[in-house]
Amino acid sequence: MTNHLADTLGLSRTDRATHPFAELRDGRHFSYGDVTALSARMAAAVTGLGVKPGDRVAVQVDKSIEALMLYLGVIRAGAVFLPLNTGYTAQEIDYFVGNAEPSLLVCAPGRREALEPVASAAGCRLETLGVWQDDGGEHGSLLGHVPDSAEGFADVPRGPEDLAAILYTSGTTGRSKGAMLSHDNLASNALVLRDFWQFTADDVLLHALPIFHTHGLFVATNTTLVAGGALLFREKFDAGAVLEDLPRATAMMGVPTFYTRLLAEPGLSREAVKNIRVFISGSAPLLAETHRDWQARTGHAILERYGMTETSMNSSNPYDGERRAGTVGFPLPGTEVVVTDPETGVPLPAGEIGMVEVRGPNVFKGYWRMPEKTAEELRETGFFITGDLGRYDADGYLSIVGRSKDLIISGGYNVYPKEIETAIDAIEGVVESAVIGLPHPDFGEGVAAVVVRSDPGLSAETLLGALEGQLARFKQPKRVFFEDELPRNTMGKVEKKALRERFAGTFQG
Repeated sequence: MTNHLADTLGLSRTDRATHPFAELRDGRHFSYGDVTALSARMAAAVTGLGVKPGDRVAVQVDKSIEALMLYLGVIRAGAVFLPLNTGYTAQEIDYFVGNAEPSLLVCAPGRREALEPVASAAGCRLETLGVWQDDGGEHGSLLGHVPDSAEGFADVPRGPEDLAAILYTSGTTGRSKGAMLSHDNLASNALVLRDFWQFTADDVLLHALPIFHTHGLFVATNTTLVAGGALLFREKFDAGAVLEDLPRATAMMGVPTFYTRLLAEPGLSREAVKNIRVFISGSAPLLAETHRDWQARTGHAILERYGMTETSMNSSNPYDGERRAGTVGFPLPGTEVVVTDPETGVPLPAGEIGMVEVRGPNVFKGYWRMPEKTAEELRETGFFITGDLGRYDADGYLSIVGRSKDLIISGGYNVYPKEIETAIDAIEGVVESAVIGLPHPDFGEGVAAVVVRSDPGLSAETLLGALEGQLARFKQPKRVFFEDELPRNTMGKVEKKALRERFAGTFQG
């Protein structure tokens, strides 16, 4: 038996050793031969530290090529990679470490002191990770355990159903859940995306995403590896720097915020993106206005897709064909995506809003040590109840209209925030909006809108007047709040929970 994911990613291949894999901002270059050698050395290091097949390795480090090699090394060592958001506090890390019980916790050098009590309480080893070449900065203790050579290292055998990673959900409705992703979950999705988005060894992907998340770690990196392409590997997103990089790239993956910030750059033009063949967006809804503005400015229609922590990618607008604004396209090959009645689970016809359910080789194996939660969301038929509300149009394009937890029930009527947000966003002077339900003594929940405006003169009265005739009375906001910006998580999703908490008392008394 081989190591299924490592074999799919080609981590031991020698036929492409001289092909470029990554170029860093600091001028360093890495070939595929370097990837093979360095990931093997990382695998030898973690194995030497006592990590056994199936052990969890929790990692909270800054984005770096070394961190990427650690991910690949953990896979080759037969262990389970557990990436953690770099913004998590020591208290939050304590929960993840206590829940996953990793044998090794790796953090940034500057975090050692804060996390030593966490690692000690959990009984796991703590190491730090910096970079090999950092102009006198901290290399971290882990690199001291990396051998100069791992020649002869053999990947630890792992089958398709063995765990490769645990990714914790954002925990917006309670304690975070650890989604268990198998070798085949990740391998199958990477192969499908390579073919569907037509990635080849000639591609150069501009990679400015974080790597503690599905998007940057699995979608961008794994797809590039199976295609044999190259990365312009950037530690963070900077609109000006990305604009400088675009002429040397053939593809870019980003979150909607990337595109809105690039649209604010005067240098963005058709000439600047003439070598790009595809722009891909995900992790948060892309406004139809952004889609239209980007196409008008660059000539490119952004390819929006739909995925999540538990399933990687589920659907995508077509590579060849109409990329329809406001939709996430069609189910990917081999993946079934149905819209069902939330009460009965019966599939609904096109045009009706219901629960989005997904089945396919990409669907996770359940939540780590949460069998009851797994049983609630993963049907015996293999369909995963995503918690997203969606609908198909007559042409088979899927639209996500919101999360079931964001559904507003006002006076007994179901109100879908996305419908109202779309209407508000179309009003002149509005940048974006978030519609939420707040406790209401008469209606149960009252509809409220939090709006970011470009025109300071836009009033609540004007905004509400523009909605007259467009929306039924029960859908119209009972209150409008103007804010300078909407709260977002690291992947650009609007944090409606924070808004609901902030404005919770609006209709009370």
